Amino acid sequence: MKATVSRKAHFNAAHRLYRKDWDNAKNEAVFGKCNNPNFHGHNYELIVSVTGEISQETGYVVDTKVLSDLIKIHVEDVLDHKNLNLDVPDFQNLIPTAENIAVVIWHKLRPHIDINCKLEITLYETPRNFVTFCGEQN
Repeated sequence: MKATVSRKAHFNAAHRLYRKDWDNAKNEAVFGKCNNPNFHGHNYELIVSVTGEISQETGYVVDTKVLSDLIKIHVEDVLDHKNLNLDVPDFQNLIPTAENIAVVIWHKLRPHIDINCKLEITLYETPRNFVTFCGEQN
């Protein structure tokens, strides 16, 4: 039997959406207010979901304490109260859109989740805007 186990987390971060190779006019046209040169912030809500077989031995798909610790170490400690553009190496050459942040989080957690389990990241940038990333598709 398969089940999905999910853990919610939260972090605050600032960012600016822009491309260094574009002039200010093009950045403003494409990214609007999100291109503010002084950055802007979000209270991100994160849901990490792991889907897999329920262990006959433990009754778990994944231990939620282990999942919570992984999120703290690999996501919250890295992203919380940071300027994503300036403080997080993953975004030195990657625009920190919600889509890209979700992908980065997936890549940070994937090595620590059983390979037989599916990992899904849902990232809320605002209560009405969110992204879901389930991994690389072939």
